Amino acid sequence: MTRDELDEIASREIEARGSRRHHLHVCVAASCLSSRSDQVKKALEDEIERLDMAHQCRVTGVGCLGLCKEGPLVAVEPAGLMYHGVAPDDAHAVAASLGSVAVERLLLPSDLPFFERQRKVALENSGRVDPERIEDYIARGGYAALIDALTTMTPPGVVEQVMRSGLRGRGGGGYPTGLKWSTVAKASSPRKFVICNGDEGDPGAFMDRSVLESDPHRVVEGMALAGYAVGASEGYIYVRAEYPLAVERLRKAIKQAERLGLLGTAISGTTFSFKIEVRLGAGAFVCGEETALIASIEGDRGTPRPRPPYPAEVGLWGYPTLINNVETFASVAPIVRNGGNWYAAIGTRKSKGTKVFALAGRVANTGLIEVPMGITLREIVFDIGGGIPDGRQFKAVQTGGPSGGCLPEQFLDMPVEYESLAEAGSMMGSGGMIVMDDTSCMVDVARFFMEFCMTESCGKCVPCRVGTVQMHDLLSRITEGRATLADLALLEELCDVVQHTSLCGLGQTAPNPVVSTLRYFRDEYMAHIVDQRCPAGVCRMPQAREVTA
Repeated sequence: MTRDELDEIASREIEARGSRRHHLHVCVAASCLSSRSDQVKKALEDEIERLDMAHQCRVTGVGCLGLCKEGPLVAVEPAGLMYHGVAPDDAHAVAASLGSVAVERLLLPSDLPFFERQRKVALENSGRVDPERIEDYIARGGYAALIDALTTMTPPGVVEQVMRSGLRGRGGGGYPTGLKWSTVAKASSPRKFVICNGDEGDPGAFMDRSVLESDPHRVVEGMALAGYAVGASEGYIYVRAEYPLAVERLRKAIKQAERLGLLGTAISGTTFSFKIEVRLGAGAFVCGEETALIASIEGDRGTPRPRPPYPAEVGLWGYPTLINNVETFASVAPIVRNGGNWYAAIGTRKSKGTKVFALAGRVANTGLIEVPMGITLREIVFDIGGGIPDGRQFKAVQTGGPSGGCLPEQFLDMPVEYESLAEAGSMMGSGGMIVMDDTSCMVDVARFFMEFCMTESCGKCVPCRVGTVQMHDLLSRITEGRATLADLALLEELCDVVQHTSLCGLGQTAPNPVVSTLRYFRDEYMAHIVDQRCPAGVCRMPQAREVTA
């Protein structure tokens, strides 16, 4: 596949689209599919056919349109309309309205902050392309960055652009991506690997799943660019078996890329070869940790090992291995296409670019968003998220998944950056963001996340295996009104021990929700212990006084 051949495919696809006056984009990502958007798509196709409009309207299944709460969603282009809550019975009204008056009862406001306040880079194709057609992706500039890099750039040149971009790993740690690529590139080895970490396991998180379901070719292209940059010819995508739609579309994307010569041997007539395999995880949260993931791919039990050596030096089967997560790879192609400086101009001084979040919990607009780094929590929760429903009061926002922390109202105007979140006692994590209102008991929230970490502990190291159980037991005693102040002191001591002596990131960060709630909501712990009262009215305690929520 040459650049001219790629451009020819893009031109044909754009010309075919241009022959139709109207385009109906039906979201077929998992969230809308759960509301039977596949039936909506079929009904629209049938209605367009029945009205003899096939020559002027094309119905396309696309990836996530973002506002999951309002699904099934249908976008009308080029009119720029968005319909929500569409049912198969609405097909006639939607089809008949094309080129005429919009269907008011289904229409979302065109100036909804949910869409206007976002800046999409990793998600720029989500909701725009059919994830099961490589031609759609190519028409949006897909694989141009790969072919241009292979034919006009050196591998160090690609690494240089990633370093200039300031991109940091979007999987949670925030390690500089360019520095990691440079380390693997410098490693002298006859064999290297690239791994995409798609083992997303945070409660309430669905960023990776949505990207893989909506734009799988973007991840494939990012991995191929990484392979070229670091000198690897083999790649693996490790994804949860619980994501069957993502797995299906990934496998289809890989086959399509191989068919067009965009994966395989001598890509674009160069000496670069790259192949990708999909490996399914069995759902263990710990396999999101790099060394545990590597062990799982190798066929062993997914447990972590001490570091150093790091996977960049000694990774899969002992060879240097580059591991990035889904969103990181999805950000690479536009960086190479537009230059590292372009990406670095977005965001803040230390946190460049954009970040994808799965916005969930007690917020009006739940769904998938991508925002520039530096945006405040208030803008995310109250502008994009639409605020707290039912007239309730904001209480906290939990970032970083079970390894993150709960931040109270005083941090709403804090810019979202790696450093600011860490200083406040939380973390960026992979992008889960759960909003809580005044009906949430923060002690119970801490107990919930500790139960998750306890259950997901692989058991290899004592501090995590035993410590999380003991901490969960103490939190349960508090929520049941059976704890003493000595129990609280023991809980705080255990937080310190588990944080500083656990083997891997899961154990080291497991106490974070407890530490952050103790820091900002200590009065709730004291109310449970001293007054045997749950201020939010969530916990059932034998001697609790009557509480008004």
